[in-house]
Amino acid sequence: MIRCLACALALVALPAAAQQAAPLPPLAPWSGASEKLIVAAGDPWITPAEQSGFAETPDYAATRAWLDRLVGSAPQLLSIERFGATAEGRELYFVRASKGGAGKPVLLVQAGIHSGEIDGKDAGMMLLRDIAHRGKHRLLDRADLVFVPIFNADGHERSGPWNRPNQRGPQSMGWRTTAQNLNLNRDYLKADAPEMQAMLALINRIDPALYLDLHVTDGTDHQYDVAYAFAGWRGFYANSPAIGRWLDTKLRPSMDAALTRAGHTPGLYVSALDNRDPGKGIRHDPDTPRFSTGYGDFRRLPTVLVETHSLKPYRQRVLGTYVLVEEALRLAGQEGAALRAAIDADRAARPRAMVVNWKPRTDPLYTIEFKGIAHDRYRSAASGRDEIRWLGRPVTQKMPVFGSDPDQRVTPPPWLAVTTAPQVIER
Repeated sequence: MIRCLACALALVALPAAAQQAAPLPPLAPWSGASEKLIVAAGDPWITPAEQSGFAETPDYAATRAWLDRLVGSAPQLLSIERFGATAEGRELYFVRASKGGAGKPVLLVQAGIHSGEIDGKDAGMMLLRDIAHRGKHRLLDRADLVFVPIFNADGHERSGPWNRPNQRGPQSMGWRTTAQNLNLNRDYLKADAPEMQAMLALINRIDPALYLDLHVTDGTDHQYDVAYAFAGWRGFYANSPAIGRWLDTKLRPSMDAALTRAGHTPGLYVSALDNRDPGKGIRHDPDTPRFSTGYGDFRRLPTVLVETHSLKPYRQRVLGTYVLVEEALRLAGQEGAALRAAIDADRAARPRAMVVNWKPRTDPLYTIEFKGIAHDRYRSAASGRDEIRWLGRPVTQKMPVFGSDPDQRVTPPPWLAVTTAPQVIER
């Protein structure tokens, strides 16, 4: 009690400005080629995030107003459409970027499933602007883009500066769960939320060739500013093996090269074995179907989880997300036939057994050269125990990556062996 009182008195004694910012680790300077994507201050199509210097993100109404204006300026390329409603009655909508024509692969990009993690919304607005008015319409020659800017729209409007205090911007962030307190990224299999029911209906309708689920991660500090994951990374855990091979051998090399050229540091989504002792290793586990990647793996839908790093500045994270989405759209067009062949092969497969339970491995799956951040330990007056203090200095170390082994398999019932592809409806 005395310790807590002392901490409270110390906080009160801080200047008001210091009370408004969480004590985050030191920030390494960053610059990259992707900074050229930012338009000049006087550009008529500057996005609200760019206008604020990436200090802020627009609310639901301002986002929709800007997108409506953009769509109205380029009706030959862009359209906007409702696909559902939230528990509080807000419209769920997507922007479709297309030059028309049947049979093109569709890239479905979803932002704001956790609405405090909203990098994808502002990145997608910039990319749509550049498709409509800055010469990137050729990305649509062989693929269509369907962009959902705000999936958890009710949580997006429950915004505040302390929703994610361990994240560097924007100034005000949305809430993690919906108005019904449902976590949409735990709802794919059970589909309790009206938002998820609408999203699954949209997936059925457009039958995307590739699905991006855009997030912001937290936890340990490291150098990776754009991390991502999918079933089949390095050949592990794919229930859709042909899709997993395409993601690992085609998408991953292309994505890493594009991000690196743009000045970003890509890598596998970092989930520490022990956040209090990061040197123990990181985890690479299978995702269950309650998550987007696990659901996509079982559904035969190529799905990529994208996790920018919360301790990197908002500007850097938005630009990295832009590069990733643009590369995914380019790749979907270039690799459309191969990607469709992989999807068709997995949909036609009839597995004799399915893994339904996993157990942790005691030995590593593999070892990587991990791009980490140096740290030390100190005795915290707040927790009364030793805590990690990140020092901001880059380090590279050998890091074991741990995973899981199958623990229980079942034989699918006969009715599960009969599947059909979703019906495709052209707009």
